[in-house]
Amino acid sequence: MSKRRRGIYLLPNLFTTSALFCGFYAIIAAINARYEAAAIAMFVAMVLDGMDGRIARMTNTQSDFGVQYDSLSDLVSFGLAPALVMYQWSLYGLGKLGWLAAFVYVAATALRLARFNTQAATEDKQFFQGLPSPAAAALIAGFIWLGDANDLYDGTNLVWLTFPLTLGAGILMVSNVRYHSFKQFDLKGRVPFMTVLLLVFMLVLIALRPSIVLFLLAFIYALSGPLLTLLFIRRHRAKRRQSEET
Repeated sequence: MSKRRRGIYLLPNLFTTSALFCGFYAIIAAINARYEAAAIAMFVAMVLDGMDGRIARMTNTQSDFGVQYDSLSDLVSFGLAPALVMYQWSLYGLGKLGWLAAFVYVAATALRLARFNTQAATEDKQFFQGLPSPAAAALIAGFIWLGDANDLYDGTNLVWLTFPLTLGAGILMVSNVRYHSFKQFDLKGRVPFMTVLLLVFMLVLIALRPSIVLFLLAFIYALSGPLLTLLFIRRHRAKRRQSEET
């Protein structure tokens, strides 16, 4: 009887490790007051995080180890890194309140990831329950990058914005607000010609003003969840009224 070979798949876990490295580098960059580099590193981590799962599915190299490793990487890159970078840039000006807000964000990320892992088999693939941790990190990183790009190297003057932004992102992650997952988007399928033009236009905008465009995209996505949830509630109430009348 042959022994089962033990080991891990290299390719998808290499991308996960790279995302983890970017999150760790963002923390180091923030300690050295290089906030633009820290924000960019977090966005690179998001790209790598989006690729590792797709590569694992394309190469048929999914594993339980990969799922757990990806979650731990996400906790560092999209939990610890955004919270610590935001604290170093702005929240430290609030003292204890500042680091407590950062901790709430980290704890919310951990809870969001744990809930996602336990409900992955039964969750509706079309929607996320709560703001995804990469999107929350994009909100934090985008705002820091935007501030640094406008010569706000010390964000303590913006604590009236960064404090509710950090807490709000954390609360949205553990909420029951629904967000589109875009998992139904078929990269192999045909799309209208205008869709390609819009993508090109978006890439040009990002290249011209990456900080403001990426922050606005993250902000719009964060707002879309509550609006989408309110729309679902209104439709559900309307259907219930119709059933009661009939």
